[in-house]
Formats: sequence, C-alpha cells, structure tokens
Amino acid sequence: MWSGPRNISTAMMRSFENRADCAVVDEPFYAVYLARTGIIHPMQAEVLASQPQDPSAVVADLLGPVPGNVAIFYQKHMTHHMIDSIDLEWMAVCANVFLIRAPARVVASYARKRGDANLADLGFERQAELFDREADRLGKAPLVIDADDVLADPRRMLQALCAALAIPFSEKMLRWPAGRRATDGVWAPHWYQSVEASTGFSAPAALPGGDLPEGMKPAEEIYHRLHAFRLRA
Repeated sequence: MWSGPRNISTAMMRSFENRADCAVVDEPFYAVYLARTGIIHPMQAEVLASQPQDPSAVVADLLGPVPGNVAIFYQKHMTHHMIDSIDLEWMAVCANVFLIRAPARVVASYARKRGDANLADLGFERQAELFDREADRLGKAPLVIDADDVLADPRRMLQALCAALAIPFSEKMLRWPAGRRATDGVWAPHWYQSVEASTGFSAPAALPGGDLPEGMKPAEEIYHRLHAFRLRA
C-alpha cells in the first residue's frame, strides 16, 4: 500500500491486521530514508535504531517468509521514503495499491503534527512516479483507492478492494480494538494518537477551507490524475 503521510494509511493497516490471515509491516524504509537524506524527523534516533538502514536488508525481509506464516502480508509504505538510490525491482513481486487523499486534507493534518511541509515531505510527486512505473510494468493502471471513499463507505470499498486483490473480505476489517500494536513503528507516540483511540473508520471530515500553499499546487494535479483511476465500489 503506497501513500503519503496523514492519509488514513495507519487505519488501513489496522483494518488488515485485524484479519486472522494477515501480517503487517509499518513503513519499513523509514530508517533508510532518514539515514540517507539527513532529514530530521520527530523521534529521529529511535527510528534509526529500530530498523535496518540498508535497503537490501529491508527488501530481504519484505520478500522473505511472511511473519506468522499467514496468507497475506500487508506492507504499509510511504512514497517519499523511496529515494532514488533504492532499487524498486522488488515491487514486481507485490500487488501494489496506491492510497490517495485530497491534498488539502493531507496538508492540514500534517501541519497539526509537524508544522509546515514541502511537496517532497508529502510524497505526491514520488507517488505519481511509482504509479507510472507500475502502470508501465502492468500495461494498465494499477489499483488506486481514495481515502475519502473508504471513510464514506468502509464496507463497500474494502469489499471492492479485496475482490480486486483476489482475497476474501473479512468483517473483521471494519472494527478493531483501540490501543497501540507491537507492529506499530517506534514513532507511534508522536504520530498515531488518533488511530490508537479509534476502533474503526470515522466519517470524512469537512474539507479544510482556503487555498493550498503555492508550493503545494502541483499536488492537486497529481491527486486528480490518480483519482481518475480510483476503484469504485
């Protein structure tokens, strides 16, 4: 699952992890991204210490035995973590889905957690590049789901997503126990307060008013381009 930050990505991870047949991994390239870019994030030292900083080691884990020997391995990835020096050939082994969200919602949510962001922080451009790369490989558009569609009708959208992935839908995807998970990244205390309090998907909030910052305007074009391919329930 490829998304930017503040995009219901952790709620989607909760949804899949609540299935009995699914293991999850939370942003496994985060430490690689921080180590290779030098960008400073909250809980920097903890993130760097918690994961391999060699991308080949991360890929080996992603393509190795599924934790718990279950049937499905849900991998939550942030598109901006996939810097140019990371080999992407391993993606061809996976069923790749692109989770999108209206840029105004993303910017507003991110600002509440980390302050102002630039376009690269939110991963829109990299998401478009990964989408195009996967489309070229497949010869057609890969799967796209819009966060607002999921929030508006979780059951129908998750049923449609499972059908598209040729896996059975589970009612357990709709509700989960509140609290932190052992599978959450060590950065959870900074970023995951809302999802830790949740027990399911909440209704979409009103779209924030006002214009996007000037530097974020390209995100709108990217969002609408991918939105045209979104899965419909």
